[in-house]
Amino acid sequence: MDISEHIQVVDKEGQLLARAATEAGTEAKVPTCPDWQVRDLLRHTGMVHRWAAAFLTEPRTSYRLGGELPDLDGEALVEWFREGHAALVATLTETPPDIDCWTFLPAPSPLAFWTRRQANETTVHRVDAESARGGSPSPMDVAFAVDGIEELLFGFHARERSQVRSAVPSVLRVRTTDPGDERTWTVRLSDGPPVTEHGTTAPADCEVSGSAARLYLALWNRLPFPQVTGERALAALWREKSAIVM
Repeated sequence: MDISEHIQVVDKEGQLLARAATEAGTEAKVPTCPDWQVRDLLRHTGMVHRWAAAFLTEPRTSYRLGGELPDLDGEALVEWFREGHAALVATLTETPPDIDCWTFLPAPSPLAFWTRRQANETTVHRVDAESARGGSPSPMDVAFAVDGIEELLFGFHARERSQVRSAVPSVLRVRTTDPGDERTWTVRLSDGPPVTEHGTTAPADCEVSGSAARLYLALWNRLPFPQVTGERALAALWREKSAIVM
C-alpha cells in the first residue's frame, strides 16, 4: 500500500472509531481491552495521534514522550479526539514526502512509516471501540490486513524488544485463506527475536490460518486465531507474549 492509501485508512478508521465511541458511550467497557473503558481508548488514541503528528510538523528527529491525557469525558472527549484525528489526517496529507524525522520501524521513508503506523494504530483501536458498542464490526480490506500483518511480523516482532521467544527452536506458519489472494509467512521462533520469511520456507510445527482480516485481529490479540493446526502451544505462546512494547 502507498502513502495516500494509508492516509485514506487513517481518515476512515478514525471517523468510524469516533462514531462507535459515541454510540457506546465513554463509560462502556472495552471487551478487547478488558482494563479499559471507552474514555481510556479515546484519551490514548487521541494522544497518540497528536504525538505522531508532532514528529512531522516540528519536525522531531529524536524520540519524545507523548503528551498528557486530557481531563475530559463524554461528548467533550469525543470532540477532542475528532480534532486530533482531523489534524493528523491534515498533517499526513500536507507533509512533504522528503521529510526527515524520527521513526522506529523500517520504512521507505519517514512519511511512509507514520502513515502506515497510524493506519494500523487507528484501525486496531476502531475495532476496540466497536467491541464496546457491540454489533457487527466494520469490514477490513484484504490488502490492508495483509500489509498490517507484515508491519507486525517484519517490523515490531523483528526487534529485540519482541518477547515471542521459544527455548526450543520452532516454526510458526501464518497463512491467509482469502479466495484468490492466499499469503503465507514462515516465522522462525528461538531464544532470540522471531525471524519472518515470505512463503513456505520450512516445515511448520504449528499453523494459524484464516481470512486476512481475522488473522490481522488475532495477531494483534483482538480475536482468537480462526484455525490452529499442529502444536497449539505455539499459538498460545503468541497470544501470551506478543503484546507490543514501543
